[in-house]
Amino acid sequence: MAAFLLAGGGSGSSGPRALSSDEANRLAITRFRNYEAHGRAVKITVPGTAGGLIVTGSVDYRGKLGYGVVHGTGRGTSSDGLIEWTATSVSVHPIENAPAQAPESPPRSAWYSRPLQSSGSALDSSLAIALRLGSDRPDNAELLPQNGAAWWGRDQVDGHRVDVMTGPSSPDRSGTAGNVRYWVGSDGTMYRVRVSVGSESQPVVIDFDTQKYVPVKPVPGVTPTR
Repeated sequence: MAAFLLAGGGSGSSGPRALSSDEANRLAITRFRNYEAHGRAVKITVPGTAGGLIVTGSVDYRGKLGYGVVHGTGRGTSSDGLIEWTATSVSVHPIENAPAQAPESPPRSAWYSRPLQSSGSALDSSLAIALRLGSDRPDNAELLPQNGAAWWGRDQVDGHRVDVMTGPSSPDRSGTAGNVRYWVGSDGTMYRVRVSVGSESQPVVIDFDTQKYVPVKPVPGVTPTR
């Protein structure tokens, strides 16, 4: 399970305490639920010292491909437009007055592609995190509590009653338990994830099912990395 530095807590938090077996089982399947659903509609709120960005779109967890529209918050519209990304690349289609929702079929031209940066970009880090929130198999529920995953409290997301849980330590970084926080429903469905990125003072927030999921169609010339 991916682990990143956490900033802040969740409303209604009253933990931490050890996970119950039911909570561990639900946390273990939450990324698999995204894969099982094929994809999810997402709203990614990206922090930034010069103003943030909001990416509204869909992530295909089987095809490892994301697509949506970007709007700046507290900044100009120069960053607005369509965006599609894989685990290794980002393609953008600038639009000065970008629509609220991305068109179902990406335009066939005027795309600019670049490698996805592994560090130094809050946007790219946020896109990479969103893409990793799906897995073709459940995590090991027995290992989660052993590696530091914990329950923090209860909350509501868009009317859904959820448990707020922190993830385990990263396999290659001991002592990082609690670095990512999940809002998980009674059936293991993921409704929100919150993590920090680099030196940003505010966390990245990824909300699911903020609109209808639209199957992601690749931009011409873009090949997803599976």
